[in-house]
Amino acid sequence: MSEPWLSADDVAAHLGVTKDTVYTWISDKAMPAHKVGRLWKFQASEVDAWVRTGGATVPDESSPAE
Repeated sequence: MSEPWLSADDVAAHLGVTKDTVYTWISDKAMPAHKVGRLWKFQASEVDAWVRTGGATVPDESSPAE
């Protein structure tokens, strides 16, 4: 049986972020997503692998200034 496709709402809930964050990650951080018509669809396994490899990391802004 194949893995079900998830909506942006589903992925946002899965990751504990807003849907706006999901759309930002698609455009700015190459989050794995597939466009189906006007909708974005996701495979949980692809998203989880992307998170594990650091796809959602935020640059460290706490480095000391010179």
